[in-house]
Amino acid sequence: MNPSIISRRLLLLLKCFAALGLLAALEHLAPAQAWASPDNDGSQMPLSGEMIDLTIGEQLFRLDDRTAPAITINGTIPGPVIRLKEGQPATLRVTNRMEESTSIHWHGLLLPPAMDGVPGVSFAGIKPGATFTYRFPVKQSGTYWFHSHSGGQEMRGMYAPMIIDPIEPEPFRYERDYVVMLSDWSFESPETLFSNLKKQGGYYNFQKRAAGEFLTDVRRMGLWTAIKNYLMWDQMRMDPTDFADVTGYTFTYLMNGLSPAGNWTGLFRPGERVRLRFINAASMTFYDVRIPGLTMTVVQADGQNVQPVTVDEFRMGVAETYDVIVEPAEDRAYTIFAETMDRSGYARGTLAPRSGMSAEIPARRPRPLRTMEDMGMSMEGMDMPGMKMPGMNPSGDMANRNPSDDNPHREHMQHGSGTPPVQDMQEMPAMNADVQGRSKIPGAEPVKHGPDDHGPGNQMVAEYSQNRMGEPGRGLENSDRRVLRYTDLKSLEAYPDQREPEREIEMHLTGSMNRYMWSFNGKKYSEAPDPIRFRYGERVRLTFVNDTMMEHPIHLHGMWMHLENGTGAYLPRKHVVVVKPAERLSVAVTADAPGPWAFHCHLLLHMEAGMFRVVEVSDK
Repeated sequence: MNPSIISRRLLLLLKCFAALGLLAALEHLAPAQAWASPDNDGSQMPLSGEMIDLTIGEQLFRLDDRTAPAITINGTIPGPVIRLKEGQPATLRVTNRMEESTSIHWHGLLLPPAMDGVPGVSFAGIKPGATFTYRFPVKQSGTYWFHSHSGGQEMRGMYAPMIIDPIEPEPFRYERDYVVMLSDWSFESPETLFSNLKKQGGYYNFQKRAAGEFLTDVRRMGLWTAIKNYLMWDQMRMDPTDFADVTGYTFTYLMNGLSPAGNWTGLFRPGERVRLRFINAASMTFYDVRIPGLTMTVVQADGQNVQPVTVDEFRMGVAETYDVIVEPAEDRAYTIFAETMDRSGYARGTLAPRSGMSAEIPARRPRPLRTMEDMGMSMEGMDMPGMKMPGMNPSGDMANRNPSDDNPHREHMQHGSGTPPVQDMQEMPAMNADVQGRSKIPGAEPVKHGPDDHGPGNQMVAEYSQNRMGEPGRGLENSDRRVLRYTDLKSLEAYPDQREPEREIEMHLTGSMNRYMWSFNGKKYSEAPDPIRFRYGERVRLTFVNDTMMEHPIHLHGMWMHLENGTGAYLPRKHVVVVKPAERLSVAVTADAPGPWAFHCHLLLHMEAGMFRVVEVSDK
């Protein structure tokens, strides 16, 4: 057996050794490597050509002073950079050296369904010892990535970047080019994380409000208002500090496979333009990215060229990508700082003229708090007798609601009457527009819902939802820096399909943090076996209404989503859209890819808990 590949049985043994503190004695078994060591030049040698071989294996991964079992692609975390050319045929042979099935999904790529890599949808998975050959034409260019779509393997290290060079010259210039891949790592297994969250939704939240904060609120807003605020959150069994299910208590946040102490470094010469291809490959973490001392010009979003936007900071949802150009003029180091949205940790790297340099790490910002707006409540709710949230029955539970809508072209997906608890991690099979130019943003005005019933699988229903694309996101709203907003994104070229969507499908993002259940329209995947049907060639609007208190990065495989952000013929194309709490956000989709396609929240544990569906595109 290849000594660098560790069998599944041996991994179980290693876990036992880890419990006894004996792992260090086994490090001769060739631990997996991070992409870059702290003292190299930050170079990233790609794999390219018409035939590329990838091997999936189980190895030890050493992070700072700890070692743990991991899943690697060609022996590294992240896996190797793959670099292709727009228009070329791609052939990628993937060999599984593990004792469990695996898969690779080519995130954001337009390809045949059988090559998309989602077990149980249009692909059987790659069995132990088997080799599967992916073949597809490369139809696009930009920054993308690939990852496992099997269980928790992505969380265990199985992800890597993909760069596709365009046929035509790019509309911006740069002298240096680096991938900056952000991720998260836990020494606890995905199964343990999921089990802990099922026991207690806030298991990893150690930033809850304390007595001292209550006294501060009393001084700020008065005793009675502060008491009502605390009682309201308590009665709803929710926590205003709930920004991340899994936090820095167990996660180490990585940049190109290195911890903050590892300090990945990319080199430059003063005056050069440096392209940074940011990819959020985290399993559960939103990042707020900035480089103190440098402005960033955003030139691509999700691999697609956008009209340049100069910002100081941007928020990345899980699975999003942003390409930026920076121009460090001074002969000094700059810190690339990716702070988690909940402020429980950060990933960090450096841009420097010479190896071994570092810059000051910014002070951590206070963790933010959710507001009544995030709950979809009007502020009148603060004065409601008994502090009942709209829709609550006297016991504090959400009352049943019935759908109502006056839009004859909107389709409410079938709601469930009940949602039993998730049993394990096996849930998934692996503006109202202006006709002349869509100048208005759907949902720009707050929409007051009638009663909607999303079943006991949903903890709450947002009474008011509205478009929030013009907001930078909770925790960034008072920043004195220029923060990227979705309304800033404008495609560099007009998109080809300018048809008004002929119908609208409204989908509610639903869940219960207390029971750790996540779903669409109150139904987890196992309870909604029928696919969402698109007619081939039609233009359809998907309107997402977030009834939960968390941000959700929603990913549609196989087709672009045109974000309806008010930019007329220049709507940006996205493969992931982040829907904020109590937000109503619409995308337009041209159903030009026949077959079954996965559609899900890209927070890994939300997907595993049931926030997953299949979209079927057919002539019927």
